[in-house]
Amino acid sequence: MQLIDGRAIAALMKKEIAEEVLQIRLEGGKIPHLAAVLVGHNGGSETYVANKVRTCEELGFKSSLTRYEDDVTEDELLDCVERMNRDEDIDGFIVQLPLPQHVSEQKIIEAIDYRKDVDGFHPVNVGRMSIGLPCFVSATPAGILELLKRYEIETKGKHCVVLGRSNIVGKPMAMLMMQKTYPGDCTVTVCHSRSENLKDMCSRADIIIVALGVPEFLKADMVKEGAVVIDVGTTRMPSSASKSGYKLTGDVKFDEVSPKCSYITPVPFGVGPMTILSLMRNTLLAAKKSIYS
Repeated sequence: MQLIDGRAIAALMKKEIAEEVLQIRLEGGKIPHLAAVLVGHNGGSETYVANKVRTCEELGFKSSLTRYEDDVTEDELLDCVERMNRDEDIDGFIVQLPLPQHVSEQKIIEAIDYRKDVDGFHPVNVGRMSIGLPCFVSATPAGILELLKRYEIETKGKHCVVLGRSNIVGKPMAMLMMQKTYPGDCTVTVCHSRSENLKDMCSRADIIIVALGVPEFLKADMVKEGAVVIDVGTTRMPSSASKSGYKLTGDVKFDEVSPKCSYITPVPFGVGPMTILSLMRNTLLAAKKSIYS
């Protein structure tokens, strides 16, 4: 069993991106600018946005943060999105999800200029991804592809089971794994909470990507010998052993499943570190006008 070290690959990507930004700076080019919009005081969102701002600094990016309270109106947020769409200095921006219930997340996503949609959630980017055209791929699926590529994990002709059908991970992951490219060229099965014979389908898979948000859902009896397991789950579970009072728990019962795997991602430090770096790479591509000129 080999552990897929997301921290090590993220550090490598960070070095590569920072070197490219330094070269752009030396040549007098446009420094990438990532903007973020944060609504309310959700603990997970606060942490994630703070990490993005810090990573921007480490890479030599410019970053800016616009904050609103939970009572912000949908129209106020749409006005903010429109301002960022028009701001020529901003290369890419994200509106951190989730948003308060009175705001339509889909309406906000669709208002973002797809050429600045570095989260890869806009229907134009999702549509282009589904037919294999250049686009901004959402950060978590892009990070998983990078891990598979850097570890040279064989995907061609393999049976890949994706557990979960969210718009952010499950659906894009399934589409990417069936593309005629590497990583990809898989036979893909998408399973979810309504799927029957779930155990049987998982136990025949060469690659299992778990993105359900159900702690320790995938057990040893669902995994065949030599399978590759990618765990996207990060649920905060109470823990007296840590100072914070909680520990991040994945969707895989790691101690039970890992001995059967050829490769497996841990939680934390597997897929997580790759997500922010994938967002940064999208921002760099936006600044360079590599995808949309």
